[in-house]
Amino acid sequence: MLDRYLHPLVKPPLRILARGFRSIGISADAVTIYGFLIGLLAVPFIVLKLYWIALALILINRLSDGIDGELARLGAPTDAGGFLDITLDFFFYQAIVFGFALADPANTLWALILMMSFVGTGITFLAFAVMAERHQIKSMHYPNKSLHYLDGLAEGTETIAVFVAFCIWPHYFPWIAGIFAAVCFITAVSRLRYAYTTLRFNIR
Repeated sequence: MLDRYLHPLVKPPLRILARGFRSIGISADAVTIYGFLIGLLAVPFIVLKLYWIALALILINRLSDGIDGELARLGAPTDAGGFLDITLDFFFYQAIVFGFALADPANTLWALILMMSFVGTGITFLAFAVMAERHQIKSMHYPNKSLHYLDGLAEGTETIAVFVAFCIWPHYFPWIAGIFAAVCFITAVSRLRYAYTTLRFNIR
């Protein structure tokens, strides 16, 4: 929901950082991979309840996710890079929630519900991206992305905010996870409805 408004604000500083990486020969794929590995390091710190360290690692991961896209667009973006980026992002999201499930048994049920809601948002997002590519449907809000970005209530910005909240207020994980899971389910349903309607009635 907020991505389209924040992207224009964060794009200039990310582009500056991307140029710095490019000047020393670091590729977009390398930033994607190392950013993912750094993000995964947050999981054991979450399990150990060292939440501030985990938060720092999560934020580094999200920063790298912004840099790799800008770095790719400074050259020639590839389908392989786009695939790597989105795949590792979805794995990272699930891994962070899994870490909180391991950290406290009281989190387990709500972590599972949130992970299930992530599956819903991810499936609807990726399935429509495949169909949109086939029918050459362009995204009005994100024309430069490697995949068709189907927006909704729960997007990247909201997910980052929730992960930050998890680390700052870990004792409220069940409440935050439950509320965000509801938002994700609403997003999945709205994407499903939009995608089906678009493909069923607008494609000839």
